[in-house]
Amino acid sequence: MSDSRVLIERDESTGIARLTLDNPTRRNAYDPKMREQLGAYLDELAADDDIKVVLLRGEGGVFSTGADMANAYSWYGRDAAGPDGGSRPKRPSQRRRLSVDRKTFDFYHNFLGYPKVIVAEVRGFALGGGFEMALMADISVVARDTVVGMPATRFLGPALGSLHVFFYRLGPTLTRRLLLTGDTIAAEKLEHLSIFTEVTDDAAVEARADWWARKVARMPADGIVIAKEAFRLVEQLQGYQGEEVASYLFHAFGTNLQFEDDEFNFVKTRAEHGAKQAFELSKAHFEVPES
Repeated sequence: MSDSRVLIERDESTGIARLTLDNPTRRNAYDPKMREQLGAYLDELAADDDIKVVLLRGEGGVFSTGADMANAYSWYGRDAAGPDGGSRPKRPSQRRRLSVDRKTFDFYHNFLGYPKVIVAEVRGFALGGGFEMALMADISVVARDTVVGMPATRFLGPALGSLHVFFYRLGPTLTRRLLLTGDTIAAEKLEHLSIFTEVTDDAAVEARADWWARKVARMPADGIVIAKEAFRLVEQLQGYQGEEVASYLFHAFGTNLQFEDDEFNFVKTRAEHGAKQAFELSKAHFEVPES
């Protein structure tokens, strides 16, 4: 079944397709069904010879806050729900973690090696998987006030996400800061690093992303595909070697944490107090006043 929270539009006359994450009440966070729908549309467009460029955006002025943390760990299936369907969760086995995470990261691997040009129209928030997609896109147009980062590292551990991408695109210093602290920062603070293609005012992002999409679509279709494969090979040799195994392996092991009594355990806190209060308690726990 299709998921109506992901929308697709094609314009064969320009060679541009638009994919929209349409879950604004959750700041375009996505659960596994949404991610699978997005992947299915990307596969469909990859085989469409009339399409050269995919423009990815989020509805409501927000790109994406990544995987929906309100159902964290439920993606591991029945083990996470309890052996008899009861309310007390059973800790997912490592074999289940590895199996599920490998399938999950297949989506990001396909996104990273996609044969068409992906233009990301990024506004509001690009967090977690949303931040990863903004970094993986060929061209990213980002609003200056967009908040970016990996805040879920505070809940699930710093070995989270596509580490090769972070180190290769952000550099080791910024990567360590974002992953070891869970800090989120405004995109304007990264503008001087040329991490994104263009950082501009929020009101200009939509038009600029469309301009970049139309500009790239003037290139020959076969040339784009050949270039994307060549780019992928160079990146694999220089920065991403081993990424297709390391990403899900690190995630599966790195999120299987044992928490000490004085350490913040998001999953346990959410189970005891609910998701809303868990986020509030987490913010209080990780807040460290500057001296």
